[in-house]
Amino acid sequence: MKFGIDRLLSEPELQAALKERRVALVAHPASVTADLTHSIDALIAAGVTISAAFGPQHGMKGDLQDNMMESPDETDPVHGFPVFSLYGEVRRPTGPMMGTFDVVLIDLQDLGCRIYTFITTLLYVLEAAAEHGKEVWVLDRPNPAGRPVEGTTLVPGWESFVGAGPMPMRHGMTLGELGHWFIDHFKLDVAYRVIEMEGYHPDAGPGFGWPLGERAWINPSPNAPNLSMARAYPGTVMVEGATLSEGRGTTRPLELFGAPDIDARAVIAEMRALAPQWLDGCTLRDMWFEPTFHKHVGQLCSGVQIHVEGPHYDHAAFQPWRVQALGFKAIRRLYPDYDLWRDFPYEYAFGKLPIDVINGGPALREWVDDAAAAPGDLDAIAGRDEAAWIAAREPFLLYR
Repeated sequence: MKFGIDRLLSEPELQAALKERRVALVAHPASVTADLTHSIDALIAAGVTISAAFGPQHGMKGDLQDNMMESPDETDPVHGFPVFSLYGEVRRPTGPMMGTFDVVLIDLQDLGCRIYTFITTLLYVLEAAAEHGKEVWVLDRPNPAGRPVEGTTLVPGWESFVGAGPMPMRHGMTLGELGHWFIDHFKLDVAYRVIEMEGYHPDAGPGFGWPLGERAWINPSPNAPNLSMARAYPGTVMVEGATLSEGRGTTRPLELFGAPDIDARAVIAEMRALAPQWLDGCTLRDMWFEPTFHKHVGQLCSGVQIHVEGPHYDHAAFQPWRVQALGFKAIRRLYPDYDLWRDFPYEYAFGKLPIDVINGGPALREWVDDAAAAPGDLDAIAGRDEAAWIAAREPFLLYR
């Protein structure tokens, strides 16, 4: 198969459309060609005039570990053009930044989750391009989480940098497809083009969205080290809003959760007793870990690892958002007074609990904390939202 960047580099008619135009690139470390050349270097070698670049959260270099760690503007050390940070002093491109190019190429590897901020950056670039009369191309890449949809829809008023619009946690679209949806939903008047992938079959195994055996995995952010993380992330990312560790500071971040003061075996048993149907498609294993940084640093934690590879994985059945919700619910049932929810300005959303910002509303937290609430109650809310999103996204799907 070919990603968008590889098609652009191999098809002269696509390059011809960029001839004598100033081109900017939104990129990060995973923005590479099939032979692992960074897209900036490959485009310049092909004769494209790169006049500026933009780095999203974690920076163009992908060096910054955590949320709310900002990258500065810089100058490309090899080619000498400006590299603007869209996760520093600003989140949205400014007028002077927009004046440095005629067309912007977006070549970002996404994870297929609403909270992953590259899709918000896509929206902000589209809005700025509409305002300044610039053209936007998305060089499309796979969604490693595939087509499944899961989670409640973001509630109006809960928009944030981790919630660009009313979609569920796991949206099941590529970045190029999402651009079409953003333009329609927000009524943007912008010149937009997707350089589609060739040979992309998101429903085909064993990758179900990621071309296993065909392309190397490169971290799109520091704590996205492999396909298993990408599959589990729409659930485990919620642990960022909890006092539990999500495995940052270990070699398997966002594939596990735990803490020094829980019994993981008891948690798994409670999860299985409460909603065994939500655990289909994966295998849970109790384990131990000691984070080298972040929450519970240097402390031995009892943890639950979510295995989503090989014979343990059923792509159609796996529901990571429900798995993690059930983990929270089990802990609340086993330890009713557990101090579960963190309280700090997550992604600059002040005055709101991080778990609610992450979920785009309070429904999940309220379900966890309500002793009388059953799995069917959350299913009813989420199921309605999931069905509505599947219908809403249908006109914008490019890969059948």
